[in-house]
Amino acid sequence: MDEKHIKLNVYSPTRIFFEGEAEFVEFVTTEGELGIYPNHIPLTAVVAPGVLRITEDGKVREASLLDGFVTVLPNEITILSEACEWPEEIDIHRAEEAKIRAERKLAMEQTVRDELALRRALVRMQLASKYK
Repeated sequence: MDEKHIKLNVYSPTRIFFEGEAEFVEFVTTEGELGIYPNHIPLTAVVAPGVLRITEDGKVREASLLDGFVTVLPNEITILSEACEWPEEIDIHRAEEAKIRAERKLAMEQTVRDELALRRALVRMQLASKYK
């Protein structure tokens, strides 16, 4: 691996989502959006529902990244996520149903869990709509 690339590993409980090299990686944490280039300072963070952007050979690939943890070392990023999906894997009808359920629950009682469920559904819907 050269100094223009960083190793990226993204794992979920059901699969190895991505293992490879990237020029730049961007995702959402509980503290806001984070962009990582090679030789970044070490850090750990909590991943929030959002879009994972992986820049490889000047091209950007996007995926939904839902909850988890990230460890960043100067030459390696490891993301452990509850779920990751490429746009073509997203079932938009299922995401719409999840959005409706979360909105109903939020209308009755606001909980952090329901807010996160709504955020996850919106991320999936946004990404699936963008690529269909």
